Amino acid sequence: MQMQRRQKSSPEKEPPAYQAPRPFPGPNSTDMGLPPPPPFTVVIVLLPVLLLLFLGPADVTGQQEDRLTKLERMTSQLARQLMLQQLYVEEAARSSEDSGIKQTRRRRDGQKPYHTATHTSRSVAAIHDHSDQIRTLGMGEFIGVLNGVEFRTRHNDYKLRMPSRRSSEYHVTEDIPFPRVPPRVLQKTSVEDQITEMRKWFKAWVDQDHSDRDYRKYFKPNLCYLEGAWTTDVETLDEPFDSDRHQLEAGSWFELQEQIRFTSYTGDKNYKENFAYLPTTVLNITAQGDPVFAQWNYRILCHPIVGDLNLSNFHPIDHLATRLAHRHTLREHVQSRAARFRLEREGARDSFKFSLLDELMYQVPGKDNYRASINDSLFDVQKVTADTGEPLNAGYYHRVYKVLEKDAMGESTVFKGFADRNLYVAQTTQPRVAAVSVPYCKNRRERMNRSRCQTVTRRVSYAIPLEVVYTTPLHAWNPYGLAQKGEARSTEGKTVKERGRRTGRNSSDLAFNGTNNAAHYLTPAHFFTGSEVGRSAGDTSRKNVSVLDTSGNIRAMRSSGLRIHLPNISGVGVARTRWPIMAVSTEGSQVWKELEALRDVVMDMKTYLPYFPTTPPFPEDVLKNASRRTDVHIVLETSLSDPEPRGLHMHTIELSRADVQAMRAWEQTVRVDTSRDNGHAHTLIIGFDRRRKRFRIVSCDGNAACFDGHEALLTRQSLQRVAAP
Repeated sequence: MQMQRRQKSSPEKEPPAYQAPRPFPGPNSTDMGLPPPPPFTVVIVLLPVLLLLFLGPADVTGQQEDRLTKLERMTSQLARQLMLQQLYVEEAARSSEDSGIKQTRRRRDGQKPYHTATHTSRSVAAIHDHSDQIRTLGMGEFIGVLNGVEFRTRHNDYKLRMPSRRSSEYHVTEDIPFPRVPPRVLQKTSVEDQITEMRKWFKAWVDQDHSDRDYRKYFKPNLCYLEGAWTTDVETLDEPFDSDRHQLEAGSWFELQEQIRFTSYTGDKNYKENFAYLPTTVLNITAQGDPVFAQWNYRILCHPIVGDLNLSNFHPIDHLATRLAHRHTLREHVQSRAARFRLEREGARDSFKFSLLDELMYQVPGKDNYRASINDSLFDVQKVTADTGEPLNAGYYHRVYKVLEKDAMGESTVFKGFADRNLYVAQTTQPRVAAVSVPYCKNRRERMNRSRCQTVTRRVSYAIPLEVVYTTPLHAWNPYGLAQKGEARSTEGKTVKERGRRTGRNSSDLAFNGTNNAAHYLTPAHFFTGSEVGRSAGDTSRKNVSVLDTSGNIRAMRSSGLRIHLPNISGVGVARTRWPIMAVSTEGSQVWKELEALRDVVMDMKTYLPYFPTTPPFPEDVLKNASRRTDVHIVLETSLSDPEPRGLHMHTIELSRADVQAMRAWEQTVRVDTSRDNGHAHTLIIGFDRRRKRFRIVSCDGNAACFDGHEALLTRQSLQRVAAP
């Protein structure tokens, strides 16, 4: 009865974007000319048959109609319950973990549990190199979680591509342009002089010194991300994204699901790693009681970051289990492929509401591509950006925003999701993305007369950042002027290897005849002075190959594609160009958080000695020399406000040691929130006025000044010394 009452109170209007798939008679439906629907359809179709058998035959036409009506109602209720069960599963996942990478494929065992793979093993997220291919980034299979939806990818090996800048059509992408070669390199007349000059540019980039050679024009950071969404097409298989090496081996979603069921049941794998577990769900029930299905799909794309991204913004994350498994020191771990990094500004606060990563992800569009322009005022509450206070373009990925009205806890800053710290969401207008609707009634009068309520409909996709990839001048630098013959499958491209006859050996008959996108060897071999770094079985590039130039001379070459680490460069060293920053889903659990805190204390007892409830039984000299440094908290105070509109009041602001150092030493600004007084708080950008030796407000709530009249200069109230790491 409760379900019946809910059904009556639901709105009459339903989003028209869906149609239930046709009935599925059995496993051999493709032979009958019918498309195979997802497994949920079999359940829904068989339910009426089972219920008819249960209710028994009827002799009177009226009784048959009553029974059919009852069957339709029961089928609709059971379909709704199936939808709610899926919601329960996702809600349970959302409450126990964050969005992120969860697991990679196990490839070894050991005496301890930590000897086996987690989100990382020999490499994080199974990344590897295909630097012989022009824009392929090696990445194997992994299990991911996005907003409570758990799925398993195929072998990814994605390409350096971005959403279209010109078209808003669904999944239209384009290549990310490679940086130009510095003119000071091209001005050199000999190859040796070009090599010497190019090394100086790499030295400037690694040292982050742009005073003489402004590397920022030629070393470009790109943010690569994992995107997922529920889609409306549950019949036709949609390849997630471009890859020169891997595609899903299935003719339909149903076939792919059957392959996953088989391999999961038997424990086997597809040896090309071209299977993926991408779930199907009942997303909605129409007013007629028909189930609306949706298919989960994902893709990996990249975005060229606007401006420069300093290498000092990457902070290594210690993973003790992996270090013990491979017997790595922390330094060795950071230099390996297994390392993962946290992306944040130097001197950033430990606790924050808006970070550098939020700023970068807000440059990334959802499925409407870069032309996305969606104003979001959900439930009549206007959303604005968390940093500048400008109207929020909801078509771009964000996990935090502000509202012009306070919530029930008096807060104006809102995070996406209930407790998922990695959930980035973007709205879209694409009809191929599944929609969810809900009735919205502004007041009690509308709730009493629901015909006056409006229906709010949203289509969204989710994303998490995966890695930052730097492109360099090596991708385009061609000092020997080798012939570049485009696609390997083109008629001209096939002449590079002549169907495998040319193997790249050091002879005119065996050397590659030029280069193509799958034999991308443009860099002189002696530009590097070392071997490939951390080479794994999945890598496809070779150390040296021989290539014929346009005059028929044999040149010793190295690959010029995308690498995790560049081989050693004389005077520069080994440089990392792929910086994994993906979140780990299990970091959202209470157990992980407690273990992470315990790990910090155990691994650095001297620093964290003040946090022990009782003094450990250390030797006296250890206790005497234990670090008890303090973190300086400067408490600032705003001036009195104007009497109107909020009455006379002041706010206090706390600055940490890192905040003060950033402003005084590096002349940076910091973003802080004031105390809440007279029913409101401010978000301030604060800098240090060297002439007056005073802290001052640079901006207030995204404006030049606070709306209630606080002056720009701040007064130091007190200096507190608090024990802290």
